[in-house]
Amino acid sequence: MDLKCFQWTRQPKSFVVETDRVLITTLPHTDLWQRTYYHFRNDNAPVFQMETAKPYFSFVVHTSFADSHHRFDQCGVVLYLDSENWLKASVEYENEEYQHLGSVVTNGGYSDWATTEILASVKTMWYRLSRREDDYCIECSTDGSRWKQMRICHMAKGGGTIRFGIYACSPETSSFTAVFSDMQLTDCAWKAHDGQQPDET
Repeated sequence: MDLKCFQWTRQPKSFVVETDRVLITTLPHTDLWQRTYYHFRNDNAPVFQMETAKPYFSFVVHTSFADSHHRFDQCGVVLYLDSENWLKASVEYENEEYQHLGSVVTNGGYSDWATTEILASVKTMWYRLSRREDDYCIECSTDGSRWKQMRICHMAKGGGTIRFGIYACSPETSSFTAVFSDMQLTDCAWKAHDGQQPDET
């Protein structure tokens, strides 16, 4: 991918953009979260995205986070439309035993959080974000070949021209360097549903 097509939303203090990879060093107290559960709101994580109106595509990225070490340190794929409408997927560090592989979808200013525990020894992860108009699929992979579905979701403002890319943040008192590489934009790998036909309207 041509990273010259990408632009920062909240440029981080420390970063490197090369021809084939991006390094982001997080600042403490940076996050993306809106309201749900404890009414907390934070919208200051650095986001590096490109814009497209293509209704069908897949975006693939490899993340490396060997330096993550504090609760909620995270990096991954993101589709950030505005402060109250976005989705993200990442591995969030928890402790020396386990961390959370999960995703957050925020529609209309309210976030959810869906996770599964994985070993703390996992320090790399692939993500594939696929778009079918205003519906989206997030998948993950440990090897970039065998993909596992994380979630399918609808974005209320996810039609037309959108922005997508990568992010990293440290919600508490830490900092770490995330490395993003092997970014690809491909035809949509999330195929049309071949089962039940849509209801007639």
